[in-house]
Amino acid sequence: MKNQFVTFKNKNFTILVIYLKNTQPDYFESFLRKKIQESPSFFKNKLIVLNVENISHKFDWINIKKFILSVGLFLIGIMDCKDKYLKKKILHSGLPILSNQYSTILKEYNNNINCYHNNKILTKSYLSSSTSYKSNIIDSLIRSGQRIYSPYNDLIITNNVSSGAELISGGNIHIYGNMRGRVLAGMNGDITRKIFCTYLFAELISIAGEYLTIEQIPVKFLGKSVEISLINRILYIKYLK
Repeated sequence: MKNQFVTFKNKNFTILVIYLKNTQPDYFESFLRKKIQESPSFFKNKLIVLNVENISHKFDWINIKKFILSVGLFLIGIMDCKDKYLKKKILHSGLPILSNQYSTILKEYNNNINCYHNNKILTKSYLSSSTSYKSNIIDSLIRSGQRIYSPYNDLIITNNVSSGAELISGGNIHIYGNMRGRVLAGMNGDITRKIFCTYLFAELISIAGEYLTIEQIPVKFLGKSVEISLINRILYIKYLK
C-alpha cells in the first residue's frame, strides 16, 4: 500500500498505524475509501492510530475523525503530533495523544486474539459473520496476556480479569470480579456502550475510542463497584448503587 501522501504500516500487531502526509481531507477520504473497497476484510473493525507528524493545525481534524468512525474503523489515538495548535484540537476532541507509554501498549498486540462465543473459542471470521445480538458469557478467570474479542455482542465476565489481560467488545462489558488489565467497550464507535464492574483496578478503560489510564482514574473509584459511560466524549465514572 504505497502512496506519495498516505502510507500504511501494519507493524506486526493488530493495530494499524496510518501515516498522514497530506493536509487535504478530501484526498485522504477518497484514498482510504478506495483501500477499504480493495481489502474490506483487512480493514473490517480495525483498530487504528494516526501518525500526524507532518500535519499542521490547518488540517480539518474534526471532520477527519468523524469520517474515520463512519467507515467502521476504530480510532484509538494519535502519534507524533508536533504542531501545538493541532495537538490542542485533538485533545479537545477527546482523543489521546499517545506517549511512549502508549506506544509500548500498542506493540503488545499481536494476531493471537481469543474470540469467544457461548463459552467456546472461535475463529475471528466466524464472529465477524454473526448478525444476531446476544451476550457472550465467560465464567473462567481471564489470565495475564489473554485477549478476549467480541466485536458485536455484550461481553460478560463472571470471574476476575488479571493484570495484562485485555477485553475488547463492540457492546457493553460487565465484569463481576476484579477488573484489571485493559477494557475496551463500544469498539465499533458506539458511544452509548458502557462498562460495569464490581472492583475497578483497570490499567486502561475505553469506550468508543476515548481512553483513561489507571493514573487518570480518580483514586476514590479504585476498588469500587462502578458504571463507566461516555458523555460528551468524556469518560464518566459513577458508583453502582
